[in-house]
Amino acid sequence: MSDLRHDINQAIRKVCFFFSVCLLLASAAAAVYLQETPAQVIAAWGQILISPCPLVTDYFRVGSLSAAFLNAALCGFACSMLTLWPGAKHKPNVWAGYFLIIAHCFYGLNFVNMWPPMLGFLVYCRMHRLRFRDNLDWAMFITSFSPFVSELLFRYPVAVHWDVTLFGFTLNLFSVLLALLLSLFLGVTLPAMLPGATKLHRGYNLYNGGLATGLLGLFVFAFMFKTMGVPQPEPVTADNAVYAAHGNSYALFCTVFFLIVFSCCLIYGWYQNGKTFRGYGALLRDSGYKTNFLKKYGAGVTWMNLGIYGMMMVAYFNLVILFTDGAGFTGATCGIVLAAMTFSASGQHPRNVWPILLGYVVLNIVVMVCTLAVDAQIPWTLSTQGYMNGIAFATGLCPFTGKYGRKVGVLAGFISAVMCTTVGVMHGGFVLYNGGLNAGITALILLPLCDTYLEHKERWGRGHKHNVTVTGSEDAEAFMENVQK
Repeated sequence: MSDLRHDINQAIRKVCFFFSVCLLLASAAAAVYLQETPAQVIAAWGQILISPCPLVTDYFRVGSLSAAFLNAALCGFACSMLTLWPGAKHKPNVWAGYFLIIAHCFYGLNFVNMWPPMLGFLVYCRMHRLRFRDNLDWAMFITSFSPFVSELLFRYPVAVHWDVTLFGFTLNLFSVLLALLLSLFLGVTLPAMLPGATKLHRGYNLYNGGLATGLLGLFVFAFMFKTMGVPQPEPVTADNAVYAAHGNSYALFCTVFFLIVFSCCLIYGWYQNGKTFRGYGALLRDSGYKTNFLKKYGAGVTWMNLGIYGMMMVAYFNLVILFTDGAGFTGATCGIVLAAMTFSASGQHPRNVWPILLGYVVLNIVVMVCTLAVDAQIPWTLSTQGYMNGIAFATGLCPFTGKYGRKVGVLAGFISAVMCTTVGVMHGGFVLYNGGLNAGITALILLPLCDTYLEHKERWGRGHKHNVTVTGSEDAEAFMENVQK
């Protein structure tokens, strides 16, 4: 068991370090590609650090292509260093948390606003005598609230001004205090909500943190803006402004970057797996429900899955951008390719994800038919930014495909697509894992329907040999144990 734990730790450390290095090299390559000087890159990165960033703030537009990659690289290296903490016991969720952080470094998270929420979680660990190094996944997930931090630091109106000037930039220390107090509140509150969120969707939404952070973000947003009567600000949204000027350049650069990186993952995994694809077929038959690919199939097969699945998602985004009118390769588009990789070590693979993608396509066709019937213009396409962001997180619904079949997977994608641009209103765009919230709500809608009308060998519902009667007072954990027996 100790050898297996060591192998899992090493695989997680390697993937974090590898992607951080690749992002740093991409930043340098982007600077050369667009003929930017190092001073220009640093200046653009500085602009990213001091800008408010609710969804969907495009860091290609706020800063630059090279600055966004630099931001992701530095945040990635910071997380990579945390994984090197001696004696830490890493779970696949650390892999997931790392990909969520570097993904949102292209549209909402940066090297300044990521630390206060982590500090708040460190206080939680001290309060409950937990080892921070063994819970890095929670520390990474809590960065979902980073836009609240930037809002308080750089834009939220306050009457008290304790201004200091650092490096030519004026900072209000009272705003810093408010950001720290909010981070403390979030740090001690979110971990208590995560287990309950899991019970709500029973593991069918891999982006478990999205449901919990979304609900908590709803409360914080309502208090900061609605309750206090503060006007909600307009974000620097991801749109065609940058793409119109550099669209072909940005699309080509990002596509080549991802193809190189995911090809390296595939080749490395193939080499680690004894220069064979043995075991990958078994992984593709895995339901993706409460699973650990690193433990079940080994690091080599998991790396291969990361490479193949990553290239599939790159192909999807390029195809919808090519054949429909939409946002193109903005910072958010680049980020969601990485966000789609979040659970590639613990549930996601091409076979259980493609029906989710098809669900979005089906809804798009339905909408086109309906708009033609009433002589209206179709309001969105598959490459509209909100729908591309939504589908990246809808991949977390892949356990529905694995447990209930492809048709239910398509239905999960369909339902997610219907709501993906609506749920962000609940928290004003200040929760980065909005897609995880959307996936969680989708699971809450779909699970009762599956329980009532469908069967599988581990289902919770009527008409099966594992059927049990549940009372309102029955403890959820006891019920879970009863079903497993």
